[in-house]
Amino acid sequence: MSSSLRQFRYETVESLNIAVYQIRANKIRSFLTALGVIIGIVAITMMGTAINGIDLGFEKSLSMLGYDVIYVQKGSWSNMGQWWRYRNRPDIKTDYAPQINRIIAGNPLSELSVAVPQMSTIQASARFRDRELQQIFAMGTNHDYPLTASGDLSDGRFFTPQESAGSTAVCVIGDDIASGLFTDGHAVGRSIRLKNHDVRVVGVFKKQGKFLGLFSFDNQAILPLGAFEKIYGKTTMVTIRVKVKNDKRIADAKEELIGLMRRIRRLPAGKEDDFGVNEQQAFKSQLDPIKNGIAMAGIFITGMSLFVGAIGIMNITFVSVKERTREIGLRKALGARRRTILLQFLIESVMICLIGGIIGLATALSITFTIQNLLPDFPVRFSPILVVASLFVSVSTGIVSGLAPAVTASKLDPADSLRYE
Repeated sequence: MSSSLRQFRYETVESLNIAVYQIRANKIRSFLTALGVIIGIVAITMMGTAINGIDLGFEKSLSMLGYDVIYVQKGSWSNMGQWWRYRNRPDIKTDYAPQINRIIAGNPLSELSVAVPQMSTIQASARFRDRELQQIFAMGTNHDYPLTASGDLSDGRFFTPQESAGSTAVCVIGDDIASGLFTDGHAVGRSIRLKNHDVRVVGVFKKQGKFLGLFSFDNQAILPLGAFEKIYGKTTMVTIRVKVKNDKRIADAKEELIGLMRRIRRLPAGKEDDFGVNEQQAFKSQLDPIKNGIAMAGIFITGMSLFVGAIGIMNITFVSVKERTREIGLRKALGARRRTILLQFLIESVMICLIGGIIGLATALSITFTIQNLLPDFPVRFSPILVVASLFVSVSTGIVSGLAPAVTASKLDPADSLRYE
């Protein structure tokens, strides 16, 4: 090891020791100095945690819809606020599904795999003996529904093609309905009461959670389409679920499906579509402004906190330079170099910011764990990248805020410094 490198190492260790001594000697002042950095790090970390949590919850919700499924509906997900544009459109019919399937079967190059009808209502209730659940989600479909859905069964089976064709009064229920009506955990084989009709449970879905934190997939009862119509009648809440062969070609599949629907509805060229074909990208496009808003607010709060914190650190470091002018003069008179004095105050500034960053990270981590414990369904994710980013920001703030006072200290004249009172 060269002498210059050994000298630099010695100076660094000495500067670290002096910085630790100064911080320990002025604990309250050091903490107040680092407070701006602490607030900034908490802000940037919680912002990143919130955005990561939104992404996590959103991806989990989209996986429930199915990455390879598109939906034919009366309206469009990308313009949900403009319901008045769709209210006069003709209703979607369940018999569109077999028409789509016949066209798909005759086209070996089709991007589409299978179409499944779905009729639903949210004004349903389920009862077993003296237990009753309100506002469950009842759905009518056919035996091909599992091909377009991501939920697995924890018990039992899905209804068969024969039960679907014969409109048999059977159903597959979600985990919340099973646990709410059957305290002993045995739902399969028993009958529940749906609007004055007895329906036998043949299967139970595994717990899936909520879609975007709003609608629960565990609160649904799925019946054969004919049985659903007998119990609830025909509703206008009809969706055609269409599975795509290759989820990387969703755009092509969507264009093909639009063409099929225009053909089925006999829409002339140039006339606007009177139906909506929806896929996940519509939700993603609506989520981006929310994420951008959170990011902008977080960046603003973080920037202001770090700016105020940096000014505070710079101010206190200048005060420290003034208080230790005679010490600086004595060290320079004994042979300390300019870089030694500069390194001393720069390390002290960086260390204060780094301590503030660590406290901020610990605070943000505590807040995250508290949210996870109090709100287990609320999606939050503390990423290791946030730790690295926060520590980098802390060190950078320390360098920027401590550089000017450190340079000032390194330029002090030894003779003048020793006479300083």
